[in-house]
Amino acid sequence: MERKERSRTGRPEAGRGRGLLKKGAAILMMTLAALALCGCGARHLAVSAGLEKSPYYHLGDTEWDHGGVEEYYFDHLDSSYNEIYRELYSRLSNREDSGDLYAQASADDFWKAYYAVLADHPELFWVGSSAQTVVSNLTGKVVSYQIESTVPADQRDEMKQQLDAAADACIAQTDETWSDYGRIKSVYEYLINQVEYDLNAPSSQCAQSALLYHRSVCAGYAKAFQYILHRMGYFCTYVTGKIKNGGDHAWNIVRIGDQYYHVDVTWGDPVFAEGQESGTGITVMNYNYLCCTDDEILPTHIPDGSITLPACTDDSWNYYKINGMYYETFDYDTVYNALMDSVESGRQSIVMKFGSADAYSEAKEQLFTDRMYNDAVQYLMQQNGVDTWNTRYSCDDSFHVITIQWS
Repeated sequence: MERKERSRTGRPEAGRGRGLLKKGAAILMMTLAALALCGCGARHLAVSAGLEKSPYYHLGDTEWDHGGVEEYYFDHLDSSYNEIYRELYSRLSNREDSGDLYAQASADDFWKAYYAVLADHPELFWVGSSAQTVVSNLTGKVVSYQIESTVPADQRDEMKQQLDAAADACIAQTDETWSDYGRIKSVYEYLINQVEYDLNAPSSQCAQSALLYHRSVCAGYAKAFQYILHRMGYFCTYVTGKIKNGGDHAWNIVRIGDQYYHVDVTWGDPVFAEGQESGTGITVMNYNYLCCTDDEILPTHIPDGSITLPACTDDSWNYYKINGMYYETFDYDTVYNALMDSVESGRQSIVMKFGSADAYSEAKEQLFTDRMYNDAVQYLMQQNGVDTWNTRYSCDDSFHVITIQWS
């Protein structure tokens, strides 16, 4: 029952103040007792009345154990979310799957904080994306929660050891002398090689689907990537949104130096591309989504706007530029020689990224309408002494990338 009470103007008459305080306290105690009987709201009223303090949060307290990671969502949410975020993180990290809340949060604020905690902390691998809440009719605040757990309590310690071992196996493929980009690229490649895109994967919204079961969807890829990078000491946050003309999607943003970059491990997987693009047969790993810019990814990826994301404008770590696969303009002889050289050297594929839509269009015209691609295939058959050869190619109009797979 919602109770509203009007207050009188002016001060109480002399000699009556103490009686009014006693009467107010009695009303408060009766209200607390009534709320206790109905099972919710007592703690909220006690906290708001100053009778009980939250053990999870004190205004102005910055000495919080945040698991040793940079909490991007917490840092960029309005400070009004500090209390509910910190209580939820403290409770969940202490494996309190349910509880009565101290924080005064509306249902909307609860859910925003809940998803922010999960976005910052992939190590909470047993916490599902849904939960049950109880809202007080009196205060309109969430008074208790019960998470949907994906891992039984008695199995979490063992799974944590398995996840850390799987992450360390990936990290062991890198060398600490490599650049930050080189190590991040290695994790990107490792997950793509280890994980298969599967809509029916178990625990698909959590890191274990990718790291332990090797079958996942976008959330699992992104959480696993974040889990590993956090273990390596790198900044990596989780981004949710939608695919243009498609469904929900998740990816990551990383930081190298003082610059931020989008990374979408899922879309780097050719198995995923095969399902999304009606199948080109291409099995070459896609590096379009490794350390890419806003201009490159936002035409297809639409963030949900729950948090202000850092600007990703730098292309210093563009895979194609670093590896000599980038062509600012189209030059016939340059592209023709690169094509023939890839055949002669026995490479399985050639990938070319062009610096403008015009250069890209000209390349497609010369390669596939005119003779350049056919000339390369003829040369390939001549090199191998055969009359037929199965090749395939794909064209990415968003990134201006052409991939030709010779075998």
